[in-house]
Amino acid sequence: MEPQASPSETEVEYEGLNASPWRSEDVWAIWLGWAVLLLLLAATILSHPQDNAPRLAAIEQLDGQIDLLRQNPSATPKQFEELIKRKAEVTASLAVNPLKRFLSDVRDWESNPLDAFRSKDGYVLVGIMGAFVTVLALFSAGLAGTGERVRGFPRAFLGVFLLALFALLLAEQKVVKHYNLEYALWALIVGLMISNTVGTPAWLRPAVRTEFYIKTGLVLLGAEVLINRLLALGIPGVFISWVVTPTVLILTYLFGQYVLRIPSRSLNMVISADMSVCGVSAAIATAAACKAKKEELSLAVGLSLAFTAVMMVVMPGVIKALDLGPVLGGAWIGGTIDSTGAVAAAGGMLYEQGTREAETAVTVAVTIKMIQNILIGAVAFAVAVYWVTRVERSASGERPSLMEVWRRFPKFVLGFLAASLLFSYIESQGLEGRSTVSAVTASTKLLRTWLFCLAFVSIGLETNFRELSRFLVGGKPLVLYVCGQALNLALSLTMVWLMFTKVFPDAGLQLLNP
Repeated sequence: MEPQASPSETEVEYEGLNASPWRSEDVWAIWLGWAVLLLLLAATILSHPQDNAPRLAAIEQLDGQIDLLRQNPSATPKQFEELIKRKAEVTASLAVNPLKRFLSDVRDWESNPLDAFRSKDGYVLVGIMGAFVTVLALFSAGLAGTGERVRGFPRAFLGVFLLALFALLLAEQKVVKHYNLEYALWALIVGLMISNTVGTPAWLRPAVRTEFYIKTGLVLLGAEVLINRLLALGIPGVFISWVVTPTVLILTYLFGQYVLRIPSRSLNMVISADMSVCGVSAAIATAAACKAKKEELSLAVGLSLAFTAVMMVVMPGVIKALDLGPVLGGAWIGGTIDSTGAVAAAGGMLYEQGTREAETAVTVAVTIKMIQNILIGAVAFAVAVYWVTRVERSASGERPSLMEVWRRFPKFVLGFLAASLLFSYIESQGLEGRSTVSAVTASTKLLRTWLFCLAFVSIGLETNFRELSRFLVGGKPLVLYVCGQALNLALSLTMVWLMFTKVFPDAGLQLLNP
């Protein structure tokens, strides 16, 4: 049997695991996430235009013009782009989110960093201040709800927020943005530079809340991961996301245990889930389910960010060389690259912007990734059951109870799934429903960006290279990630080719010519 960490070694227990469930971070992440979602939804519905009939008629007319343009062989990409942009503007006006102006991040800039805080409408600084006040109020309430001291949190939060703002500023520089070096990487670097040089100051630690920020952000993500997206690609999309993903996870974990013989089962599981499912989001949920150390989570996140940056640059070139086309290429990207933002960026690199092929590639890639994201809850539950019934039972010899599985299950996933169901239902109510969801998620995406950026800064501030080095002995985690990702690339491409060229060849044609 592989060596296991003794209970005394597992010094990092995920908060709330053994406490009252009503005072746990998981439950309060749900309350905070849903408070934001319901507030935004109520504000949008109350601001709903009284008569949308003229707008709906204009959208129908624009659809007719787009259809006619598709039948015109001499039509240019610019003509399509103009009509699609006009349709998007009219569709967006079907629902109005009055709170959108109070949430913002920085703008892109080239040589003067102050340009990042300027915009025509003047709402950038207002939005950044709004984000600061909103997150501060939410997590002050959350800390009080979990029974922790709130005193000292506001000052510490200001420090962590400024570090996150600096990371976002670096990521929005035009040259950096061109190479798709996202804010997560810079946030992690900023935190690591502090923790591994001068050390993380004691006064900053009350706001270092990695899991709390990400759990709340994942609840907000539920509003964007719509179950209706399953219908967009149908059975091919489900097979690519729901057959390949668990297969890769299981095979990679077994490879790590029985071939590489990685000493820490939890590290093996977190890396396997991070690489196969959807990156950091899956890593957080899985780490909570298997009680992984924070250093193990940091290592998995670091590997994920590094390989995501490489793959999003390399894969578009490989797809072009293989001449896979927008459907196969987009599906392969969506099934293998970890970050949703990186998936959209890589898909957009395949073809000239504004073309039908570029639009199809991005749509397919993001849809495949969203279908894959739905697995977060299922994977977390499966890992919790496996860990309690197999791993810890074999170590202790005791028969586990179902209550232990429930205690171990990351309950914030339930908030994520509930949000997905609600917003999937709203979107299914026609154009106005889709516009309402878009209006709400325009704000949740901004708030989620701040929460994830704060989380990555916190990961950096919590990570010490000296402590991390013991997990890198022999390079086994790196070998595990490389081998697992190679398997993921091969199986995903095989499934994509089978689904869209052999089993359901018409599905790809319908996507290109709807």
